[in-house]
Order: sequence, then structure tokens, then C-alpha cells
Amino acid sequence: MPKRREIPSRETIEVEFKSEFKRSPNGALKPSRLPDGELVDTVVALSNTNGGEIYLGVEDDGEPTGVYKDHRDVTQLAALIANKTVPPVPARVSTLFLASDGSVDDAGKQVTLVEVPRSMAIVSSSEGKIMRRRLKADGTPESVPLYPYEIITRLSTLGQLDYSAFPVPDTTIDDFSPEELKRLRDILARNRNSDQALLELPDEEILSALRMTTLTDGKVTPTVTGILLAGRAEVIARTIPTSAATFQVLAGTEVRVNQDFEQPLLYTIEKMREMLDPWNPEREFEDGLFRQSVPEFDRRAFREALVNAFGHRDYAALGRVRVLIDDEGLTIANPGGFIEGVTIENLLTVEPHGRNECLMNALKRIGLAEKTGRGVDRIFEGSLYYGRPLPDYTGSTSANVSVFIARSAPDELFMRMINEEQQKTGEQLSLRSLLVLDALKQQRRLTVADLSAQLHVTDAAARATVEALLEAGLVEARGSSTARSYMLSGKVYSQSGKEAGYVRQSDIDKIRYPELIMKLAERQGGSVATRDVENLLHLHRKQAYRTLVKLVEDGSLVLVGRGGGAHYEITEKGWERIGH
Repeated sequence: MPKRREIPSRETIEVEFKSEFKRSPNGALKPSRLPDGELVDTVVALSNTNGGEIYLGVEDDGEPTGVYKDHRDVTQLAALIANKTVPPVPARVSTLFLASDGSVDDAGKQVTLVEVPRSMAIVSSSEGKIMRRRLKADGTPESVPLYPYEIITRLSTLGQLDYSAFPVPDTTIDDFSPEELKRLRDILARNRNSDQALLELPDEEILSALRMTTLTDGKVTPTVTGILLAGRAEVIARTIPTSAATFQVLAGTEVRVNQDFEQPLLYTIEKMREMLDPWNPEREFEDGLFRQSVPEFDRRAFREALVNAFGHRDYAALGRVRVLIDDEGLTIANPGGFIEGVTIENLLTVEPHGRNECLMNALKRIGLAEKTGRGVDRIFEGSLYYGRPLPDYTGSTSANVSVFIARSAPDELFMRMINEEQQKTGEQLSLRSLLVLDALKQQRRLTVADLSAQLHVTDAAARATVEALLEAGLVEARGSSTARSYMLSGKVYSQSGKEAGYVRQSDIDKIRYPELIMKLAERQGGSVATRDVENLLHLHRKQAYRTLVKLVEDGSLVLVGRGGGAHYEITEKGWERIGH
């Protein structure tokens, strides 16, 4: 019995329909076997992109017309695909019977489904054709050649190639800029996070230690990392023309700043940090006896986002790193999507790894990048410490990464809460603790399951974090067992002058429970069950039962039945209570 399912309604970058019929001049359909080469090319293209599905015997509009008899043997077809691809693609082939609307119907047309996995290597046909999938301007998909320069992008995205470690052809050690080598030493000297031991080395050994040079046929040759960091501008333009960047400031539609950079990264990163200052005003806040200056955009977060953009961009692809400041906020974008295994959802929890490990390691040792590889944590902390909206990565695509930091006034009370806790313990709150506090500030009350889903961590990790905050007095708990929920503590609400908010989030709920239950019973025709109360108030079964018992004791409800059919009905006194 074939697996019952419905096929997609249209083709996408991961779905391809292949007809095995041709229409004659009089409009009649005649069987026509799909050439093996066309099928294999599509398998290769899907495998080199995101994987996907091929439906043999389906027209471009999604109408099933039936598969050619030669392609009905699923075992033989799977073997053909494996034999015609290098390395062999382990496609999964199955049979479907589909009605004209695409739904499964045993009396429908026979269709063959080829499920293609995403490959972690470059796949070609046995004839040497390398293909990939892309969307055309009208949104329909097509299979196109994967060109040599795109192979570098593909392999670096999969984490199997580090382009930044490549030697740069036709370059020598004389192609380094003396000014940039001096800048490198200056950064090492003034940056406490840098590898200070490098300062004791001569220039040639510093370049070797940072993998800015490598030996090629016994000759010292600059690497992509070396030329990017400290190469002469004309050499960068000749050998790595994709390294350019742009800094823009817009006021409405008026362009205030529009400066292009085609210089080495050490110069570009320093210059862009300087250019931010005039567009990054500060506000002063009193914190006890001290005054605290809070910039519009956290400088450390800006530095990390900027370094990440240059460090993780795809230097084999055309495009620029772009820094944009406008009325809405700050956007930093770079060519090259997230590498394999990294998504917007797991950005804060995935093991640190990047596209250009050689370049990022050099930036870490110089002191420009976070040594732990958790620069994205610093970007989020730059918003969390000030109670501002979290950085937004939703503008990212498979072709670029974009982070947006919105303009927003700091939450002074939230800042004070964090500062007081850190002064009391002498330690900084962890990123996960800040995320939990921010989530509770935004959504008032959450369970462990809610927190683990939002933070993309296990329930155990979320529980450990929130329970530590509970012990610190920053969070309070309501309920028990699986229904246990958390909210900011009364102390926090008191310090913020929002005692009413605390009451609203805690005791007032218990006061309103009976009225809400009676209202639900009224709407349900005069009766209510324990499960209804669980769903209504998000309570554990025992808590829901105890609340119903109190309504029975005061004469508003009466228990009817036992076991699974037990429910509570409104009494005459109960009807009077709700105004009937």
C-alpha cells in the first residue's frame, strides 16, 4: 500500500515536476520517456542545493498524467541514479497513485517520487556536469550549471573549504603595505585582548604566525587573509575585488554619508568604528551616585557585528559589506548566507564555526574579534543590558546575512535591575539569564516549556537558568510541577514603580479564577469539566480541581457524574452569582 499524501501544488526550488507525455498537434497526450540525462541533471542540481523531490509523471501545472513504464521500477531507477552520479546520490524512490487534484487515490495515475538528499560534497553527473537549483525572476525554479567560482562558495558554506587560507597567486611579501603592518602592530599594542607575544616577533614572523603568509613551492606567499588584512590597496583590487564595503547614513531619503571602502580590513574596520561616533548620540542616566552614559548603539556590539560581517562573508561571491544607519536603526549585511548547520533559530546555541577560519583566527589574535568565537553573544548583550529590542536577523537569506539593531530608548529600570544584581554578586549575568529576564519583561509570565522554545535550549537548561534567577530574587514562581510558571519578582516591580503590574500578574489572577470559570460554564450551557479549566487558566490538573472544589463548597457549582464523564453544573446560587 503506497504512503497516502498530497503532492505540492507547484514547483519550488526543492520540488520539480517532470512530465512523461508529449502533446501532439491535435492536443492528444502521447507517452514520452524522460531522458536519463535530464533526470540525472535535476537530481544533481537538487543535491547541490537543498535537496528535494522530483515527481515523474506530473505536468508543470501539477496535474498527474502518469509515469512512463520504464520508470515504474523503483529499485531499478534508484540504481540508475546512483550509477549516474559522482559521488553516488542515495535517492529514495517510491510509487504514488494520484487523482487529478494531486491527492492520493488508489484509482489515480501512477507517479514515481524521487526524494533527493542534500549532499555535503559537490555532486556531478557521471558525464561531469555540475548543476544547482535557483529561482528565476518569475519565481519558478530551474537547474543551471554550478560554475567554478561558485564551487568555492558551496564548499565554504558546507564548512569543507577555507578560502581565506588560500595563497594568492602572483603576489609576494612586497605586496603588503608598510602602513598597514605598522597599523597591525599598533592594534596589537593597544588592545588588551590581543596576543601580546606577537609584538616580540619581527614582521615576517608575525605574518607567518597569523597565517597571513604560507610557503608555496618553497616561496613565502601572502594568503587571502594576509592580503585582506594588510595588502596594498591596488593589490586587493587586483586579486580580491570582492572585498569592498560601504558605509551609508540616510535621513529619510536624504543621503548624509555614502563612503565606499576598498582598503585593507584593518583600516576599514577602524575607520568605520570612527565614522559611527557622530551618528551615535549618548544619553546620561543616574544610577545611585553614579551617572551612566548610554549610546544609541552599543559600541562593542557594533564592533562584533562589523568584524563578523567581514570575517564570515563569502569572498568568492560578488557583493559588499554594507553598514547602513537610518531613521529606523542600524543594519550590517554581508554577502554569503549562514554556513551549514547555522540558522536564525540556533544562532546563540550552535557550536561556533565560520566560513573563513584562517581570517577569523587572525582577527581574534589581533584582538578585533571575540576570542571564544561567540561574537554574536556580544551583539545580543549590547541590546539586553539596556532593555532594548533584540537584534533582528530575519532579513538574512541563503545569499546574505543581515542584522538589524533598532533605535530604541533604553529601559532605565531594567538596566538598574541588572546593574544592582551584578554589583551584589560581583559577576556578570549570563547571556541566557538576560534572555530569560527579557522574555519575562516582554511576556509577563512563562513556563519552562515556553522559555526553552524561545531560547532554543533544552527544558533542563531553561529550568536551571530560571531557577537560579529565582534564588537570586529576580524571578518568582507560581504553581507547581509542569504548570509552574515564572514572572519577574515583586522586588523588581517595586523598584520599577510598577506594583500594580505585579499584583496584576500574581494574586489578582487567583481572585479572577472563579469568575472566569463561571463565565466559561455559562457559555458552555451551564457545565464545565476539569480539563476545560486546565486549558482556560493553564493550570495543572490538581490546581484546576482544587479551584472547582472551592466553587462547589460555596454552592456555585455541583459535581455531576464520576470518572471520565464527571463535570460540574451551575447551581441556582451560581446562576444568581453571574447575574441570571
